[in-house]
Order: sequence, then C-alpha cells, then structure tokens
Amino acid sequence: MILTVNHVTTYQYDAPMRSAVQSLRLFPSRFDGQRIINWDVAVDGGVKGGSFRDGAGDRVEGWSLRGPVSEVTVVVTGQVETTDMAGVLRGHRETVSPFAYLRETTATWIDDGLETLAQEAVLGAEDGLDRAHRLSRAVAEAIAYKPGVTHAHTTAAEALALGEGVCQDHAHALIACARAVELPARYVSGYLFARDDGEPHEAAHAWAEIWVQGIGWIGFDAANQCCPDGRYIRLGSGFDARDAAPIKGIALGTGEESLDVTVALESVQQ
Repeated sequence: MILTVNHVTTYQYDAPMRSAVQSLRLFPSRFDGQRIINWDVAVDGGVKGGSFRDGAGDRVEGWSLRGPVSEVTVVVTGQVETTDMAGVLRGHRETVSPFAYLRETTATWIDDGLETLAQEAVLGAEDGLDRAHRLSRAVAEAIAYKPGVTHAHTTAAEALALGEGVCQDHAHALIACARAVELPARYVSGYLFARDDGEPHEAAHAWAEIWVQGIGWIGFDAANQCCPDGRYIRLGSGFDARDAAPIKGIALGTGEESLDVTVALESVQQ
C-alpha cells in the first residue's frame, strides 16, 4: 500500500517571541514494513540543525528560528510504501533494552483498577502473545472511544475510571496493563489511513507496542481493536505520549501560544 502524507502544524503567538527551537520526531521508522519513497520535513523560516538516531531507532532533527517569531509552521509531506507485518516490528534497529520499558511514568501509573483489569484479562493465557492480545481486548472493552472527554494530560487510570477516551488513552492504558503483568510496553506515534473511499482525512494516531519473548515488539491498537497493518505509518516511540511526541519545542517570550494541526492521508493506487 502506498500512502501520501500531508501534515501541517502551526503554532501562533499573540505577541512576538524572541526565538523558538523545535525537536522533530517526524520521520517514518526503518523496518521491514515500511519503505520511504520520498519524505520532507521543513519549518517555515527555520534553520535546520543537527539530526541523530536515538537508542530506540527513531530519527530526531533539530530546527531553530530567530525572532521576532509570531508563527511557527512545521510541514511534513511524503509517500511511504507499507506492508502488513501483522503488527510485528521486524527489521527495526535499536539499542535500548526492551526491559527499560517496564519503567513507570505519570501517564501510565498503575492503580488498583488497571492492576485488576490486567490480572483478570490474562487468566488462563497460554503464552506472552496470548496475554498481549487479551490485554488489548480488555482495554478496548473497558474504554469506549469518545473524543473530547479527555485531554493531553489524562492518565491511564483516569481514562479507565471514566470509561471513555481516545487513542492516546487506549495506548496509555494498554502500556500500564502490560507492565502490570511484567510485559515491557511503549507508546507509538504515527499515522493511520482509516477510510475506505481513498479520500484524504484527519489521520494522526497512536497505539502501543508490547514486547513478547521470542517474537519481539508487536503493535496493538486497542482503539481500533487490531494490530497495525498496511494502513499504518510508524514514526517513533517512547515511554508515553509526552516522551514520543512528534514535535517538542520551546519559544522564548511572553506571548500566549495557540495550536492548529491538520493531518491528511491519501491512498495511492498501485
């Protein structure tokens, strides 16, 4: 499957800022399920800095802008050929031990509700893969997809108590549940082509990956009750949404910031 991406993120300030710096994790991962045909990331009026590939195998690139800065626009365009790998992250090079992802964060803190959900879900499971699938199903059943009821700082425990949330909440809850049964898990940011008619649509997405001994990292999208397939483009990973954010940055000044994001994916007929 060939997917075309058009992703524009605009930060606006009500008073000019002295300068701005951006750290971008907006590059498709290198693994057997993805082949980059073309890809471009640019910051309007910005100066490209250094780039590196971190221990998790993600490419990170720095940009800076000199003031006065009233607006910062990050533009991503490109095409990626994807292959359905049944969720398995095969061929991805990284140096961080999977057991580093047993680390707890504020967003994935395990409370009694998440602990109970996890332990009940894996009762009678045959192996690690079965446990991972059972956990994903349990999270999908416990948290209904409903936009607007949670926010960027909602934790997994809060989303479970509410019983509603979005893909970020499903990913955080699944990570917490996996860790509760000693399965390393991490947050993944990327894109999802979800429409059958081939038309462009809003497509920023997030899911979780769970480490299964003997197989490796496997993606689980509890929000859509599936494993990532050819409709998904993987960008990067982290301990939680904040750690895996595609764009991180800071602007120096007193202006108030507003944010506008548009992400569209289109399927190209082969």
